[in-house]
Amino acid sequence: MSFFRKPIYATAGYYTVSMGQGRKEFNPKGERPGLEYYIKEAGEGTLKQVKNPEAIDEGVITNFMMARYNHQGNRPGFFPMIHPSFRYKPATGVEGACDSGGLGLALALKSVLSDLSDAVLVLGVEVMTTVKAVYGADYLAGAGYYKERKLGHAHFFPGQFSNRAGVCFEKFGQERIKAGMAHWFAQAVENARKNPKAQEHTNTVQDLVALGMTAPNPKTFCDNISVYDCSKVSDGAASLIIASEEGLKKLGVSKKDAVEIVGYGQTEDDITNAQPDKTRMVASQKAAQTAYDRAGLTPKDIGVFEAHDCFSIAGLLMVEAAGFAGYGEGADFIKEGKTRRDGLIPTNTGGGLIGYGHPVGASGVRQAVDLYLQLTGKAGDHQVKVDPKRPHGLFISMGGNDITVVSMIFRKND
Repeated sequence: MSFFRKPIYATAGYYTVSMGQGRKEFNPKGERPGLEYYIKEAGEGTLKQVKNPEAIDEGVITNFMMARYNHQGNRPGFFPMIHPSFRYKPATGVEGACDSGGLGLALALKSVLSDLSDAVLVLGVEVMTTVKAVYGADYLAGAGYYKERKLGHAHFFPGQFSNRAGVCFEKFGQERIKAGMAHWFAQAVENARKNPKAQEHTNTVQDLVALGMTAPNPKTFCDNISVYDCSKVSDGAASLIIASEEGLKKLGVSKKDAVEIVGYGQTEDDITNAQPDKTRMVASQKAAQTAYDRAGLTPKDIGVFEAHDCFSIAGLLMVEAAGFAGYGEGADFIKEGKTRRDGLIPTNTGGGLIGYGHPVGASGVRQAVDLYLQLTGKAGDHQVKVDPKRPHGLFISMGGNDITVVSMIFRKND
């Protein structure tokens, strides 16, 4: 028996190019598109996949820091610009740090399940290349606790995950963990090379593992990670429709062009308390386990995975949080190739946050879109073969240092 009171679906996924350093067309000194451009492209990209856009009942705009990056507030006000029929329809703005997109999907899910809506458009966006990196690092630090930030690294979140890596080095062995991180980086770029919208799409470095093994330089960055362990500063947007069965009919979308949402977990940790164990992603693990329990599934039922790899060490810990590898075994699991495209559990097939990019408010939605594309066979050059015995996809979208988390499980429709 389904946990949900009625079937609920995701359909019409779309995301833009992740624009920033690494893209050949990116010019940091030139004039660049703003929020409106990315919102319009992502929204229209989704609407082109449905017959009746006017059947959308409401919208959710997810974003983290447009008030600082773009001097812009009032997120919901951008919903009506996507389509003429959206004017005067309800919209909500959602912020939950790097999990803003995941929270937006959860909100849409609840709206459809409550019968207030049959179809909700969720659109995540972030435009981050408006300021120098050191200022952007300060903006992104807003995902952490302010009193802790004042004592932290100038690049606050790289510092937080550098600390996680350092504790993992001490407990499980530096060479072992660093090798897993390097293989995660290599996998991210290799997947991005197959995704023309990824920031690292044109990366031509031959020995990616060696590059990922680059030693940290504490004098210029962090103690335990290098820049190759970090996700990208990015501009971009992603969009997806959450709909009931009736909503699909109104939109004119066939079930074969949708995936069913069969599991959902959402957790919140206390932002004011430091993480008690830096070697575990506890909130992420609990969100994933709730999604499994509600779907009646286990990690063995998952055919494709989207992990929130804001840093390579987070990728290792996410693989463990999702239950694919045991505690302390994530690095070996990755080094053995089990998360590669042809591995046991293809992971971050479009590049993930490290390979595709990390337009923060869009990332949770983009993760869901990549699962949707894989399960419907629409991923193009980065399509993988999903085991028909495991027709499910899992994503974990995380905000802050494992504070705000949403996890969902999608199932391929026959």
